Amino acid sequence: MLVPIIMGSKVDEAHGRKIAEYLEEFDVKTELYVASAHKVPELVLDIVNDFNKSGDDIVYITIAGRSNGLSGVVAANAIHPVIACPPYKDKDDYAANVNSSTLYPSDTPSMFVADPQNAAMAAIRILALTNDKLRKLVAKRIADIKDSF
Repeated sequence: MLVPIIMGSKVDEAHGRKIAEYLEEFDVKTELYVASAHKVPELVLDIVNDFNKSGDDIVYITIAGRSNGLSGVVAANAIHPVIACPPYKDKDDYAANVNSSTLYPSDTPSMFVADPQNAAMAAIRILALTNDKLRKLVAKRIADIKDSF
């Protein structure tokens, strides 16, 4: 099980590390990459193509703001699920990121999750479909939340 976190810029690193921390709570391995779909698309494709050859269960989380081409490029070329979780500074930035992270051409299936913790939890739940240990951890997390009320 692996969640590659691909960031469009080094500026996105704090956002990526926040997501990685949630994944690590569930012992899900992460790898962080900086690869802009606009500036170094060949690097993005190299990363995706290497993981396409892997036998691992993989879910990508992509982080790119403004013009989010990264999530679409990854989704168009990856055989694994892609979750877009762009960073945002304020309400206007959020609106721009929602637009650029959800409007892709056909056959570029990327899911949008705004919150870093929820992006990690979505990846965990996808991976839990084929991993009993992870499924039990998710069930325990849900039970703990319910017990807290």
